Amino acid sequence: MINVVVIDDSAFMRKAISTMLEKDPGIKVVATARDGEEGLKKIRLHNPDVVTLDIEMPKMDGLTALRHIMMEMPRPVIMVSSLTTEGAESTLKAMDLGAVDFIPKQLAKVSLDIVKIETDLISKVKIVARRKMRPVPRMRPVARRAPVAAPKTRIGRPKRDVVMIGVSTGGPPAVQKILSSLPKDFPAGIVIAQHMPKAFTGPFANRLNSVSQITVKEAETGDRLLPGHAFVAPGGSHLMIDQKISRIELIVTPEPKEALYKPSANVLATSVANAVGRRALGVILTGMGNDGRDGIRDLKSMGGRAIAQSDSSCVVYGMPKAIVDGGLADEIVDIDDMAEAIINNLYL
Repeated sequence: MINVVVIDDSAFMRKAISTMLEKDPGIKVVATARDGEEGLKKIRLHNPDVVTLDIEMPKMDGLTALRHIMMEMPRPVIMVSSLTTEGAESTLKAMDLGAVDFIPKQLAKVSLDIVKIETDLISKVKIVARRKMRPVPRMRPVARRAPVAAPKTRIGRPKRDVVMIGVSTGGPPAVQKILSSLPKDFPAGIVIAQHMPKAFTGPFANRLNSVSQITVKEAETGDRLLPGHAFVAPGGSHLMIDQKISRIELIVTPEPKEALYKPSANVLATSVANAVGRRALGVILTGMGNDGRDGIRDLKSMGGRAIAQSDSSCVVYGMPKAIVDGGLADEIVDIDDMAEAIINNLYL
């Protein structure tokens, strides 16, 4: 049985989340709380496996409560976030502080999508409940990391000049760790499919840009993919690349509409495979499901290389596991070593 504490200042939200979770016989909401202060008491009392946590609350807000949880009694925390720019920035900060995922607050309302909402919420709770959390240091300021130096033994131009990253649950801190560790003269362009709502991808790209030496922005159709530049696919759309005679251009498109995720790592990886073939490196990071597996298979068939994040450093070992189990990973790498591994693989 997975025990959950639900913390939200809205009585409606507490009831809605509790009702959805308890549709699954393997989940029990052992307590609810109306603010962070009360929530901490309930967590200490009930020792739940998972916590859902609102951000904006009286007395003690969600970010303050999250800091206490991760320092004193770390466990998987799923944030309940509003789909606004402010909500996105607060949620990204929460993930820096140790939250493992989020659910959009609007999606918790009773609607025609209630079955999908329940399925997603239940799935996230069941998956993150399996992960062991470690205490987070008291101070984790967002700052530029010392960039990884390009390998001194490498001479000349790299063999690969396009890096495709596919990532989902637990992704924002992982992507930030990689991009903030790359040098300003990183010799490839980067395209990223992070499963996120539309309101989140712009603030996410801005956040990455502020802590990285390379340039990061949300992708737009017509953007040129250049070395030392990274582009985040907009939520709700797919990102593809198009190799012109002398340049690579980005395409943001709603097609294919039937794709399970938008943006889709499969769509991006297949596009990269078709556009640049052996010049591509695919990187699959933490996330549930198997998005990216088919696209990486296409990329590998064209002579590209692929790296998977290690189980021990993933929040959810789903997407990388699909790559590894499919025999598609050239390397399996801890997230702390991923930036260096990416640089090395550009020359292989």
